[in-house]
Amino acid sequence: MNPMLQQLKNHRSIRQFTDQPISAALRHAILEAAKMASTSQHIQATHIIRITDPTIRKKLREICSNQVYVESAAEFWVFCADFAKHAQIVPNAELDWAEWLLVGAIDTGIFAQNVLTAAEASGLGGVFIGSLRNDIEQVDKLLKLPQYVVPLVGMCLGYPAQDPMLRPRFPVEMLCSENEYRPLDPEKLAEFDAEISAYYQARSQKDLTWSDYMKGVFAEQKRPQILAYLQSKGLLTR
Repeated sequence: MNPMLQQLKNHRSIRQFTDQPISAALRHAILEAAKMASTSQHIQATHIIRITDPTIRKKLREICSNQVYVESAAEFWVFCADFAKHAQIVPNAELDWAEWLLVGAIDTGIFAQNVLTAAEASGLGGVFIGSLRNDIEQVDKLLKLPQYVVPLVGMCLGYPAQDPMLRPRFPVEMLCSENEYRPLDPEKLAEFDAEISAYYQARSQKDLTWSDYMKGVFAEQKRPQILAYLQSKGLLTR
């Protein structure tokens, strides 16, 4: 199999890291590769903040549900959707349309995945940190983000100190269809639920299906402060 395809198929989130630092040369090489990510209309609406201040790292760990690797990993980067540069160039830019936020989120997500892929190709591991948005206003203040810049996700990077199991994903036929949308096939879903249940039992001795997990995920409010925050940053008002 093509080595890149094999690498992508072997992706695991890494949450335990050695103490080995990542060299400046490797950090630069990862960013040089990742910056070639696809970008809508060449707007490049992404900004990455590398967190090196121990005080900020500690505060971000607390915001991120006290996940220790946010503070202890060799690197912690925050990926932001950034339209401040565009506002600087085009003072009358209409940046509050919902489409622009979608573009910024997509651009930033693609860039972030490029970073992780480049890191894994270099022998590193990492994990995305969505809990950065638990207190998005505090993150905004800590990082001194200007208007039109919002933090979307964090990423821990380092040399792996664990070799976790691969977490199963949907089979391709549950993800892709031809010419029109295809609803979930109950039989395929039942097969996947059984696969996930076996994964969790082997990993942590708990019996949990994917369907059961989703019922918990979507049964509660999810960071209801986000909309007001985005609008306060001059985004998503129409």
